[in-house]
Amino acid sequence: MAYGDNIVQRDLTFTVNRGDIFIIMGGSGCGKSTLLRHLVGLREPATGRVIFDGLDFWRASHHQRLALMRRIGILYQSGALWSSMTLAENIALPLEEYTQLSRQEINELVSFKLALVGLSGFEHYYPSQISGGMRKRAGLARAMALDPEVLVFDEPSAGLDPISSRLLDELILELRDSLGATVLVVTHELASLLSIGDNSIFLDPESRTMIAGGDPKRLLAESEDPRIIRFLTRGEQDHKRHAEAQL
Repeated sequence: MAYGDNIVQRDLTFTVNRGDIFIIMGGSGCGKSTLLRHLVGLREPATGRVIFDGLDFWRASHHQRLALMRRIGILYQSGALWSSMTLAENIALPLEEYTQLSRQEINELVSFKLALVGLSGFEHYYPSQISGGMRKRAGLARAMALDPEVLVFDEPSAGLDPISSRLLDELILELRDSLGATVLVVTHELASLLSIGDNSIFLDPESRTMIAGGDPKRLLAESEDPRIIRFLTRGEQDHKRHAEAQL
């Protein structure tokens, strides 16, 4: 991945398995969100391939790429809801654009999607009338509008209090289990990535490549790389060693 001559990351080779909750983690500025944009078809890699269900995304036809992108639903950091639209109108928008469903069918689906994220009865509320956590859930309902196979979250806990963040994590797990979706998450929230992640890659900003992959809990338990240990313990190991040295 590069911007002009500036290489962001290189030599990335990994597989996201169907049904994974796959975490993209690493320190600030390592290219997590940039990688996410490459994986969902918003930016072409400088070199290399992105294979989606056996199809090389960037060598596919324009029609094939659009069809693949519609199999992906994205929740952005802010929720990215249209402030002038009600929650129902926000969620109905992709259904109106990309399906031939009747108005009644769309309304029923909108109510169903809101119910899935715990917002039943909030159809006629505007984004400004609900809390930050509720806006994230409404954004998730819109991401699920077209029944995507892959759900993508860019820093889903950003701006949320610890309780709302934990509730969102629980919702992500419930949706993965009930819908059978594959989930991609960019996050630096330690509690989230350890509680929901079952596969991951770790991007290092200094070497500009991935230095580990696998279950984050296994990496925490088994890794001997100080960069990974420091990230997954938030430096607690360093403090512990320093205290022991002082003794």
